[in-house]
Amino acid sequence: MTAPPLAGTVDVPSAPDPDADTPTAPDALRRAAGRVLLRNWTGASTVPSRGLYPHQWSWDSAFIAIGLRHLSVVRAQRELESLLAAQWGDGRLPHIVFNRAVPLDAYFPSPDFWRSSRAGRAAGAPARVETSGIVQPPVHALAAWLVHRADPEVSRRRGFLRRLYPRLVNWHRYLTRRRDLGGHGLASVLHPWEPGMDNSPCWDGPLRRVEPAAAGSFQRADLDHGAAADRPTDLDYGRYVRLATDYRDHGYLDADTPHAFVVEDPGVNALLIASEHALAEIATALGQDPTDHRTRAETLTATLVRRLWDPAAGMFRCHDVIAGRSVPERGVSGLLPLVLPGLPSDVATALMRTMTGEHFGLGAAVRLVPSYALTGNAFDPSRYWRGPAWFNVNWLLERGLRTHGRHPLAAELRRAALETAASSRFAEYVDPYTGEARGTRDFGWTAALTLDLLATDRRAGASDASREAVR
Repeated sequence: MTAPPLAGTVDVPSAPDPDADTPTAPDALRRAAGRVLLRNWTGASTVPSRGLYPHQWSWDSAFIAIGLRHLSVVRAQRELESLLAAQWGDGRLPHIVFNRAVPLDAYFPSPDFWRSSRAGRAAGAPARVETSGIVQPPVHALAAWLVHRADPEVSRRRGFLRRLYPRLVNWHRYLTRRRDLGGHGLASVLHPWEPGMDNSPCWDGPLRRVEPAAAGSFQRADLDHGAAADRPTDLDYGRYVRLATDYRDHGYLDADTPHAFVVEDPGVNALLIASEHALAEIATALGQDPTDHRTRAETLTATLVRRLWDPAAGMFRCHDVIAGRSVPERGVSGLLPLVLPGLPSDVATALMRTMTGEHFGLGAAVRLVPSYALTGNAFDPSRYWRGPAWFNVNWLLERGLRTHGRHPLAAELRRAALETAASSRFAEYVDPYTGEARGTRDFGWTAALTLDLLATDRRAGASDASREAVR
């Protein structure tokens, strides 16, 4: 299927004046979050951070669009349109779309490392924009559906869903066909950056097979903006570079690359399923038959449970496809299937029990769910995805709790996230025990998801008031 071209530049209305009135506390937080997104806007998309992440990131843009819809529906649409305009011919959405105006040494790996327009030609990489060659979790269709629902009339007038739908279908087709490297019906990730949880302890075992690139063969830029104790180690980076180099040197062709890292991740597949449900809604809105999307969501859910569910652990496990065994580490991606409406009730109940139990401690040891089990040998409350709490993960889990009827716990998690966003100045991630800010500040998806949680809080409050009135 060939997707129609996306629209060009559009006139985007500004967000409301942040100093227009004297705010209440939620209003103050709303305006502060809006200022972050306005400052990080480049004219076509939103950078996660002006310093540390100066380009467009794939799943960041999806989460940012979800928040932007509360400021400007057109800008939220443009966020997704600009990302999907960089889609490859084989259907993949690259995890980075590079801004030509940013100096090459501002971020590593830079466009001259990935060489997408040349090295990725056989896979259909775009010729006019440089991107990375790997992907990130497929939350985009869910984001598109939520953006559409914010103002269906504007969406229809701009042809938003009509133009994005075939591209989203191709993106999912890429994951379900070209990335089913285990042959069991689930999408595989080929690099630790693809599931978005870059240095999770879940990858330590599979990465031991990877010979790291020589230390002097690359120059990290992330340490110019963040403390080394908060970031992945040089050994981690050497292995990341080796995997990306090998993929690039084989033309980014999934079937032709001798992969040293192939993992079935429950978080990636859960978001694929959630987005298949969203595609069914999009198809219906466009007057098309949603049956294939609903059937695929059901089939993928059954496969996810059959293949990755560990009843003894009370959570899903990553699966090392090359080694043919489950990964023993308890990463938070094993809780993310809670977002799925079609999850068996006993599985959903067990996930919520694990989330609030000793391993993740929600509501007891911590107020936000950590990225890795508190009880794990590799737990570190400061280092990137090895323990800190992330706002996008907690947004997904809050949504999952509401999906499965745990409204009081969802409200508690929502309050904790909002309070932490405010106190940390929209930090990239935080210490799960103390809420102390880690990573960069004024982070794009933290600000965006703050806006969405504020809107959810208002709707939940109205629902609670309605229930009280009925009583």
